[in-house]
Amino acid sequence: MFGETFLAAYTEGDNRNVVATDTMKNFVYAALLDYSGETHEGWCEHVGRRFLDTYPDMEWLRIRERDLTFVEQSDKLLEGPGRDWHGTIDMDIGRDGVRDLRAGAVDLRLVKLTGSAFAEFARDEYTTLPEREDRPLYVYLDVHWRYAERGRPVFPEEVRSDVCAVFDSFVSRSIQHLLNEFGIRLLDRHPQLSEVSFSAQNRLWDTSAVSEADPRRRVYSDPKPAHGLIGLTISR
Repeated sequence: MFGETFLAAYTEGDNRNVVATDTMKNFVYAALLDYSGETHEGWCEHVGRRFLDTYPDMEWLRIRERDLTFVEQSDKLLEGPGRDWHGTIDMDIGRDGVRDLRAGAVDLRLVKLTGSAFAEFARDEYTTLPEREDRPLYVYLDVHWRYAERGRPVFPEEVRSDVCAVFDSFVSRSIQHLLNEFGIRLLDRHPQLSEVSFSAQNRLWDTSAVSEADPRRRVYSDPKPAHGLIGLTISR
């Protein structure tokens, strides 16, 4: 919550305009009960407008929402959330409307055993990494997107499915090359998006043992704690 009148609580200890965080929590519960929409973007805008309409000292809000998905197994049994990846919403909203909206699918874990290379990179006296024309690739991936115009939202499940399809089929020369292909495909598939951004951690396994009888049989282990971090933003 942002507003100039809250400053007195910090400088003077004057709490008359402060909305307690416990009050905010209860307000969110009541607002969710009244929300009849089906999208996370719509929910964030709904609760934001309700806050601004109710509390005049709030000038604008920054809302961060994490999607926790439960799977219905029966009319009385829900499973989850047990998976690592999830959707996110980051929204700035003021009395003039939504100022910024970024959606995401984060904490994806992607592994492929072939179809990834890293070779012909810069080398000097500090370089010990061997060149690999084909290698297993294990990445942690966060994807975020912004909209060119508000229309049908792009759901995290769609982005995850698109990313997995590219990851499976595209033969990349590096993680950078792979992220660029992700971006091109997502912008092509979803015309309502204005940009997509990626943050990928290189968690490439160490090859700890290889079978002499069949080199396809290998033992992999976790890498050393230090890992690479590659980022990219693509706009139209």
